[in-house]
Amino acid sequence: MTRLLPFPIVSFCLLALWLLLNQAVTVGHILLGCLLALAGGWLLTVLELPSTRLRRPGVMLRLLGLVAIDIVRSNLAVGRIVFGFGRQEWTSGFVNIPLDMRNPYGLGALACIITSTPGTLWVKFDAQKGSLMIHVLDLVDEGEWIRMIKGRYERHLLEIFE
Repeated sequence: MTRLLPFPIVSFCLLALWLLLNQAVTVGHILLGCLLALAGGWLLTVLELPSTRLRRPGVMLRLLGLVAIDIVRSNLAVGRIVFGFGRQEWTSGFVNIPLDMRNPYGLGALACIITSTPGTLWVKFDAQKGSLMIHVLDLVDEGEWIRMIKGRYERHLLEIFE
């Protein structure tokens, strides 16, 4: 069964996405969606993804709450900048953050968190040095950004993925 459906959840999600995008549940769309879902699952086996186990569901929920709060806070901060409220001068810049995390799933989750937070953007990750570069719209203190990424996000992701 795993040869036919190596990633059944991914295949099911691809089928559901196909049907949602087409906004039709006809026999033709279901068959074509099944073919695409099977092909998508088989293509993932080519990537040879490392196996992982998610640990500490309580930490995952806590991280989800922190991310939601940070996204709302960042939306308000970016809104103040865009509409010209608050201080008039702001400086954008790049911050290099040394990371201890090497798990590809943890790094992927961190990339999603940073990029989904308004005002920040994942620029590059140097795997040899373990250094992450992000762009910050309103850079006041580099050290504060390093402490926040490592303390709020990386620490929780290490608990979940390591």
